[in-house]
Amino acid sequence: MRLAELSERSGVPIPTIKYYLREELLPPGRRVSATQAEYDEEHLRRLRLVRALLQLGRVPVATAREVLAAVADESVDQLSRLGTAVAALPSGGPRDTDGDEATAREAERTAEELQRRLGWRVVPENPAHLTLVSALSALLRLGYPCDVSQLLPYGRLAGDLAAHEVALIGEFEAPTTQLEAAVALTVLYEPVLLSLRRLAQAEEASRRFGGE
Repeated sequence: MRLAELSERSGVPIPTIKYYLREELLPPGRRVSATQAEYDEEHLRRLRLVRALLQLGRVPVATAREVLAAVADESVDQLSRLGTAVAALPSGGPRDTDGDEATAREAERTAEELQRRLGWRVVPENPAHLTLVSALSALLRLGYPCDVSQLLPYGRLAGDLAAHEVALIGEFEAPTTQLEAAVALTVLYEPVLLSLRRLAQAEEASRRFGGE
């Protein structure tokens, strides 16, 4: 397809597609003349992924480029590509910088013990691990409950969700498509999870604290 058809089918304006091409978020089309190129279904799917990252996931352009480069890197194994792509995505809110060293160490110990109790590997450099430690540090500093026994239900639910999501990813046949699906599901399902959690909280609060 030509650029105009790619724009029409994707709903993305031509100037925006050209910007994505310049920023290397979208691979170049097959050149058919000095001024024209052709695009295919792979470009259409990648374009939708780029839009999901930038608009719904609010991923910065530089980070999106890193994620997409990991998706396309066939020189490493599938697990490494998946880990690099997902780790490059934003994880959680701002880091807690107000806690003292003792609180930070306690948060680190809690995060590690929680993961071990769940049977997970502890990878201190994983961005999600760092975000967890920061969140626990803030909870400890503010006096909210966050010992391992109170966190285990969250971890078990997360484990069940991860098993479900990885099974969904496995339904895609091509390795590159699996990676794109992993990125898209990570970005697009997080607001779904947050919304469902808040809806569930509202329902439970109504049952527990509402009138007869």
